[in-house]
Parts: sequence; structure tokens; C-alpha cells
Amino acid sequence: MIISHKHRFIFFAVPKTATHAVRQALRTHLAAGDWEQQTLFGEQYLPIPELAAMKHGHISARQLKHHLPQGTWDSYFKFGFVRNPFDRFVSACFFLNRGVQDFQSSAGSFMKQAVRRPRFQQRALGRPQAHYLCDHTGEIAVDYVGRYESLQASFDHICKEIGISSSNLSRKNASEHDSYAKYYDKELRDLVADFYRDDLRLFAYEWER
Repeated sequence: MIISHKHRFIFFAVPKTATHAVRQALRTHLAAGDWEQQTLFGEQYLPIPELAAMKHGHISARQLKHHLPQGTWDSYFKFGFVRNPFDRFVSACFFLNRGVQDFQSSAGSFMKQAVRRPRFQQRALGRPQAHYLCDHTGEIAVDYVGRYESLQASFDHICKEIGISSSNLSRKNASEHDSYAKYYDKELRDLVADFYRDDLRLFAYEWER
């Protein structure tokens, strides 16, 4: 998460949506009084004890809102990025199993177990993207939702909105895998579609071969 008081924006970092590439690009524009929370590349925390105690930077709109003055929430440009849930799920699973020698040969079996497992469902990498970008009523709570599939164009639009110069985004912290469709059978596809049904509906994604 980044909160820039200088440029009046809030960036919600949804896991596995090019978060670190976007964060790195935005960081060059931050002023001394701006806030950031992330722990993967060094450790930085918001000056809000309850949120700092989470020990990661994937803070949701509903978690942040009541910690800010209403005027700040209403006037700052709030944004985040989303990704096709079928693709994002594969990326998350490969990231969690980086360095595991036998994962490729049993990826489908692992994924079927993971998507059913409460521990995976509740961790930052597994939670639906709607968790991060929606309010308590289930409605989108940010001003703009960028898309991983058109990352640079979405980022360019954000930069124009907040009045900073854009830059070319680089790959950071990416997991290596083939096209997501390779890893699915009907059972896994149905399981993932059910768990991420809000993401599919709210952000207009579907299965794409």
C-alpha cells in the first residue's frame, strides 16, 4: 500500500497483479511525508499501529477507510489492479511453490487442495481481489481499477489522473509458469470459478483459452 499526501492518491496492492512493479514506479515520486507499507523488499509500515501489525502491505479498502479522515478518503484518488482470477490463482500457486522440485508434476492436485483449504483462502495471496477493492457492502470502493492484462496502459492512465510522469513498468517478483489453461481440468475450473465468483462478476472476467 502507498498513501501519497503530496499527490493525493491511495494505491491498494492486490497480490499477484504486478504490485511490485507498480510500487517501484510510484515510489520515485513520493515525498518525505508520504506513507508506504510493504515487507518483501525491506520493511516499511504505515503510521497506523493496527495496520502496521498486519506485517504485510496488502491492506484492503475496508480495513483502511475508518483510519483516515473522511475528507482524505473522499478526495484522494484510490486505485488498484486486478487480474483474470484463473490466471492469478495459477500464479499464486507457483509463487508459493517456488523452489519445490516436484511441484510441476503435481500442480493440478496441489491446486485442487489449495482452493478448498481455508488456510489458503484466508492468506493474502489467496483472497479474492474483491476483498481488497470493495467495501463492506461488496461494492467497488476505489475510483479506478487497472487491469494486469493492459498493465502499462492502465498505469499511464493512473499517472495522468494523479499528475505524475509515467514510466515503463518492469517485471518484479513474477512467478514462472505456462499459460494458465494448461493446468486446469473441469473440476479445478469449477472450483476456482466458485471461490472467485465475485472477482469474475465485478471485474468482468471469464475463462479464456
